[in-house]
Amino acid sequence: MLPDADDLPDLLLDLAVPHEDINELVALRRRVSGDPGMLRLLEACVQELFQDLDDVGRTPDLGGLLASAPAELTGTFPLYVFLAALPRTLAHQRERGIPAEITRRTLADLGRQIAVHRRRHGRAGLQSPRWPARHFRGELYQLGRLQFERARLGRRTAQALASHGTDAAPGDACLLLHVPDFLGPLTPSACDRSLALARAFFARHFPEERPEVVTCHSWLLDPQLTRYLPADSHIVRFQSRFRTVREDTEPADTEPVQFVFGDPDLPVAELPRRTSVERAVGDHLRTGGHWYIGHGWFPLHTE
Repeated sequence: MLPDADDLPDLLLDLAVPHEDINELVALRRRVSGDPGMLRLLEACVQELFQDLDDVGRTPDLGGLLASAPAELTGTFPLYVFLAALPRTLAHQRERGIPAEITRRTLADLGRQIAVHRRRHGRAGLQSPRWPARHFRGELYQLGRLQFERARLGRRTAQALASHGTDAAPGDACLLLHVPDFLGPLTPSACDRSLALARAFFARHFPEERPEVVTCHSWLLDPQLTRYLPADSHIVRFQSRFRTVREDTEPADTEPVQFVFGDPDLPVAELPRRTSVERAVGDHLRTGGHWYIGHGWFPLHTE
């Protein structure tokens, strides 16, 4: 199920895996491919990954299976699962007529997640295998600066949309917007381009779903950011696109710390103050404040 050792470096580079991790991952391939038990586990993980492929929003539960991998492969075994799944993913994308360049840029998020893991832990690995599962199942796509995930409206979101005069109902198709890091500033023009790409992409490749709204659940939508950032900042202008779904009451302080500084466990007192966003996140926490996940939406076709 795994690519040949001679082909593996090129595949890893295509997936944007950092160069410093290539040799280690190629060497570990022998550990996986030479163990019949490991190969059975690999096959079981791939089967789970593609289970109920048409069930949008069904994130495979790989946790129990991955827990069976040897301790020395805890961080890296999920990568071999995705490598084994790659041919089926590519075939599924071709069947949908999805351009190879969009597939390549979407799946390159695997390498970005490995880079995030290395930045935090100093070694190769995947922080959350549930995240790339969306990409390899064909649920999430990188379209310009932003990522868009095929999803279904939950009850609370549908109710909030209905209060704004829409005819949204639980289970309706929607697009869940994600803002990946390592991709430059979140400029309004880049967001506009991504939205234009999304409108055309999903109408062409998933015409049966017909999503009408875009939703987002992120610390970037916490309105408290407007206290610290100028009105023309990229983040504040990004927030202005959205209408509020609901407000959280449970703090999520580690979210901005993780995404801004790379490690959710960094001591608040030691957070750097090099940029306006770093100062906003750190200063707010140092004065006893909390950050919250914001929940927003806007119409896909009239935003």
